[in-house]
Amino acid sequence: MNMREIQFREALREAMSEEMRRDENIFLMGEEVAEYNGAYKVSQGMLDEFGPDRIIDTPIAELGFAGIGIGAAMNGLRPIIEFMTFNFSLVAIDQLINGAAKMYSMSGGQYSVPIVFRGATGNAGQLAAQHSQNFENWYANTPGLKVVVPSNPYDAKGLLKASIRDNNPVVFMESELMYGDKGEVPDGEYIVPIGKADVKRKGTDVTLISFGKLMKVALEAADELAKDNISAEVIDLRSVRPLDYPTIIESIKKTNRCVIVEEAWPLASISTDIAYNIQKAAFDYLDAPVIRINNQDVPLGYAPTLIEATLPNVKRTIEAVKSVLYK
Repeated sequence: MNMREIQFREALREAMSEEMRRDENIFLMGEEVAEYNGAYKVSQGMLDEFGPDRIIDTPIAELGFAGIGIGAAMNGLRPIIEFMTFNFSLVAIDQLINGAAKMYSMSGGQYSVPIVFRGATGNAGQLAAQHSQNFENWYANTPGLKVVVPSNPYDAKGLLKASIRDNNPVVFMESELMYGDKGEVPDGEYIVPIGKADVKRKGTDVTLISFGKLMKVALEAADELAKDNISAEVIDLRSVRPLDYPTIIESIKKTNRCVIVEEAWPLASISTDIAYNIQKAAFDYLDAPVIRINNQDVPLGYAPTLIEATLPNVKRTIEAVKSVLYK
């Protein structure tokens, strides 16, 4: 299979365009997705190919167009709803949690909701507290939703295609800071299954677990640790609901130590659940406590120095690894 190096945004665009060519029931709706080619140029050129009936600009009304998408999905269409950022999805959270997530159950299986809610998540530089938040754990806490967080162009394309084809509502969270990242993506058809983690790097001394853009932190930390002859196994979760616990536990049984790196506040986060399930399923294999590296428990500041002090980074990750190794 021929490999090409393309941007993260291009991988997402290819996934949507290929699926829309395959299935005329798929459409994209959101703020600035059509005439402006998307706030981050993810949908660039799609209006020209698919027309205004399938690439649909909306008012600034997340509650409204999320609800329209859910209704369309209940009636046989397969919408992709773009939030310019998941910070704005809070306006529509009732539609996602009380509508999309519960419709199949509350209708006794009469209505499926094959819909993808996608857009940017997390810190993206100096955007301050209201535009720099992570809500993966909010949506992952809701039965009926699947939550996907890709870390590279290859996974972004394969996971988005899988999400579009899924008959359940999928929350697909991207990073603003990754849209320009490049990576190898094959020509032709491929799918990355939802719920299957990827071991990005084999190791024997400690397991590093992360997802989304903080995979860069985990992998860079692993590179630095290798200079000190510390072998870190790095796991990319890819999705946080469902979570691939078999892959995690298999790694813990080998390395006996674990550090989880996550861009979210510490209380009730994804890493909280992972740490609990590791001690539940693999307590006898642990030689040290599971350590979590999260955002500091404060709203994110605007100043670069405050951002640096708040977010997880390579230095904090290396310190955490060495703390579990040398206890």
